[in-house]
Amino acid sequence: MRKSEHNCVNDERWIGGELMDLLSFALLTFSSIFILIDPITVVLVFVSLIKGVDRVHQRKIAREASLYALAILLVFAIGGYGILQLFGITLAALRIGGGVLLFLIGIEMVYARVSYTKQLAPQSPEDYAEDVAVTPLAIPIIAGPGAITTVIVLTGDAAGQGWPAIAVVFAAIFVVIGAVYYAMVHSYIIAGGIREKEFKVVNRVLGLLLLAIGVQFIITGIKAAFM
Repeated sequence: MRKSEHNCVNDERWIGGELMDLLSFALLTFSSIFILIDPITVVLVFVSLIKGVDRVHQRKIAREASLYALAILLVFAIGGYGILQLFGITLAALRIGGGVLLFLIGIEMVYARVSYTKQLAPQSPEDYAEDVAVTPLAIPIIAGPGAITTVIVLTGDAAGQGWPAIAVVFAAIFVVIGAVYYAMVHSYIIAGGIREKEFKVVNRVLGLLLLAIGVQFIITGIKAAFM
């Protein structure tokens, strides 16, 4: 009877440990994808692109941009690791490279610089209203290089933890893209309530967090490569 109780206690501790690891991974996954996609920046870019466009067309652009970005991230989440194997790229190498990329993007955000991966073509929004959902909104504004790299790395990490962790990555993609769509649809409210100075403060805080995530990716990648 005592042996049985002891086994039950051990099982509970193991389950508790697994749950804590999953929660920790979920926090890292959601924060990484959210910060990289950065719904606040997406909204401000969206607002700048749809000036003079009617509300119905704005919703259409927001919906299509979100769907395209979702499809891109899901494709890389599902097949990105296979692409790496095809070209002989290790997950550790991608993690280090992705960490460097996140670090550089974080520096740009902290110092309020415009990333070259998010620069827009100097063309009037009215001239490409039908195409703006794909480029530049879906890619590279929403599903940019940093987000794609992070999704591949997180999916690779999740594969070693089992299906619950993989489900967390897919759930994070859906939730963050859903938040981006909601933010774009209600951009007229959000943009009106955030002044330029407040936006810079929020963006720099997010950039600082992104710096830390990038450093952690690099450290983990180096450990995996040389251990």
